[in-house]
Amino acid sequence: MTSTGTAESAVTEVRAARPARGKLARVVLPPVAALVIGVVLWQLIIVIWSVPGYLMPSPLTMARTVGNDMSTMWTPTWVTVRESYLGFVIAGVAGVLCALVMARWRLFERGLFPYLVIVQTLPIVAIAPLFVVWLGAGPLTNTLVGAMIALFPVAANTLSGLKSTDRNLVQLYTMAGAPPRVQLLSLRLPAALPAILTGLRVAAGASVIGAIVGEFVAGVGGGQGGLGYVITESAVQLQTPQLFLAVLLASVVSLVLFTAVVIVERQLLRRWHESALPTDE
Repeated sequence: MTSTGTAESAVTEVRAARPARGKLARVVLPPVAALVIGVVLWQLIIVIWSVPGYLMPSPLTMARTVGNDMSTMWTPTWVTVRESYLGFVIAGVAGVLCALVMARWRLFERGLFPYLVIVQTLPIVAIAPLFVVWLGAGPLTNTLVGAMIALFPVAANTLSGLKSTDRNLVQLYTMAGAPPRVQLLSLRLPAALPAILTGLRVAAGASVIGAIVGEFVAGVGGGQGGLGYVITESAVQLQTPQLFLAVLLASVVSLVLFTAVVIVERQLLRRWHESALPTDE
């Protein structure tokens, strides 16, 4: 290859790298800038209004708390991760199966869907103590509470997606003699994939919320208490920095699960669905 050809290829690589770097900057810079602005405003509020530390710790206090107490927070964080993520899996599997049954047989939809709505509208704080009475305090109760609150978004979105399949394709399958079971699994289920993933995104946050609410009621110490237990204990003892840290870690647990669902969604939909196709800004 000549020196001219080498130079041209180098220029091409640089030009191809520029859009990628620009896109990364557009994705990363806005949330980073928002975080910096938020921390600055937080510090200004503390300084201007002389907010006492037991009401709101300063960013510097939080930084020291992270350095000093983070080692003791790994165990409760891991407890909440196990409970909420297992509850998410249970809700995902059960929600999709319920939606498949309701889409296949309308009688089941008329019989089951109202009760799914009732379960969703029940105050989770009032239901959690019943799980404690039935199952005892501990991770199992918290997992089931998280699964219960995350079940409806998956089931409702999946059912909506299954029922929104292109009618022309359904008629084509019917004309070809495909039985309802084949239509459901080979046509309706793939077409409902975007709706299923939307439900899973909602359930990712709901399962963490449900697990932490369960920990408020059923969480116990001795290595079995999750972040909800830490939040309750910190609030009672007015340990506000530890309370803020536990809330922050709970957000991280939810964000990690949500991000995992988004990554899977993009991998599954990026080649064919409008919601995952790249957009020009």
